[in-house]
Amino acid sequence: MLRADARGETVAEIASALLLPARTVRNHVSSVLGKVGFASRQQATTHAREWGWI
Repeated sequence: MLRADARGETVAEIASALLLPARTVRNHVSSVLGKVGFASRQQATTHAREWGWI
């Protein structure tokens, strides 16, 4: 998801690639962001770049 976000993909595009409903992807993203303490996908992507994950 972080790589997809870094490429500027929308939730709908990510969902389509994974063959999942957009709502499911949105729910999973929200859950993960909450667990790791990030407020947004952009914030998670920024930190992932800084840490060399992407």
